[in-house]
Amino acid sequence: MNRIPHPIDVQSFIDAERFAPLQWLVLLFGFLIVSADGYDTAAIGFIAPSLVQEWGVARGELGAVMSAALAGLGLGAILAGPVADRFGRKCVLVASVTAFGICTLVAAQAQSIGALTALRFITGLGLGAAMPTTITMMSEYAPQRFRALSVNAMYCGFSCGLMAGGAASAWLIPHFGWRSVLMAGGVVPLALALVLFVFQPESAQFLAVRPGNERRIARILRRIAPGRDFTGCTFVAHTAPLATRDKSGGKAALALLLAHDYRRRTLLLWLTMFMSLLVYYFMTNWMPTLLRKAGFSVEHGALMASVFPLGGLIGNLIAGRLMDRFGANRTIAVDYLLSALLVAVLGASVDHPMLLGVALFLCGALVTSAATSMSTYASMIYPTEARTTGVAWMQGVGRVGGMAGSFVGAALLGLGWNFDALFAMLALPALASAGALMLMKPQRAFAPVNAMEP
Repeated sequence: MNRIPHPIDVQSFIDAERFAPLQWLVLLFGFLIVSADGYDTAAIGFIAPSLVQEWGVARGELGAVMSAALAGLGLGAILAGPVADRFGRKCVLVASVTAFGICTLVAAQAQSIGALTALRFITGLGLGAAMPTTITMMSEYAPQRFRALSVNAMYCGFSCGLMAGGAASAWLIPHFGWRSVLMAGGVVPLALALVLFVFQPESAQFLAVRPGNERRIARILRRIAPGRDFTGCTFVAHTAPLATRDKSGGKAALALLLAHDYRRRTLLLWLTMFMSLLVYYFMTNWMPTLLRKAGFSVEHGALMASVFPLGGLIGNLIAGRLMDRFGANRTIAVDYLLSALLVAVLGASVDHPMLLGVALFLCGALVTSAATSMSTYASMIYPTEARTTGVAWMQGVGRVGGMAGSFVGAALLGLGWNFDALFAMLALPALASAGALMLMKPQRAFAPVNAMEP
């Protein structure tokens, strides 16, 4: 057995080791959780035309249904972030995945637009709690040399979920009706929650900032580096600068986010994410409806819209690699600038199906990877004891932007805006996101904290 000196910095230890089967397992679980979110996001957009037909709902009224889950996502993220930072990542993951699975199944039985809206909000609470916790878990298990690539690869699940939602809707709705799309989106998360309960490990970094977890941490690290002897070792984790911890009381994660060392970055992150998700959810929620309005059939519109997440799948991987090599801030800012250009090109392509498909693919690559990379970036900026809260609050504020995108789409469609005008308008929030990132300064390094500290 190879004896290791102590104390051990958990993150430095993970950084020095290979990407072990345990970390691949964490990546797989995160991928599946994010896929469920992507499927759920796609589902409501694809069932919207069926709701209009079956219930006689005006298109303007769909904004409330589409934004209900986003409101829940925002609130769920805000509430769950501090819970995950205080009580652990695993318990929040299992509870949240179980909750949104059950609520999606119940939503499939809704008999009115009001009931569906309420159930979509409750579903969003579970999804909102799961997403930032999943990102934090992957960030804390990934070696630094390819952390951004690992988190972005995990987030490819969202695009896969979107594509699965589009493909499933194109087949399920004509054969079994729109309710079957939601039923499928409820069964899979419930099965996943059971698997998470049995096999998902807790974050070793989370355990390292709390006393009395040496044996649990040793068991986890032994799965990453078999054959190592951790007998008698203590463990440390990266945390906030001591001055910041003192000002925030050392306990309140939200207070730490708004303390002097982090306030500017926190507010700029919130602004960037708000604008980013306004663009993203406008496109994902309204694309099937807009394509149908432009003359595409339900089947062709669903397949055309699925090109968007396909681009996101590839864009996430490329952006993650570029972030690890050239820095997160620079990569994402350029991404937003290019997104502003591409959404304008997309709007002018509606009469040319081939060009429209290419523009949708490229927009998917840029817009999706920008939104995804923001969560990856936030997980790098904040210390262990506030990491989930930092990611969660940024996502929560961003979901308000997503709600705005849903309502803006409903309002502008009601005013008769055409395809090209709608997408030209989307260039403005993309440019605002790029500008906010350019105002950010590099984060400071975190100091290690011992698990034995009170």
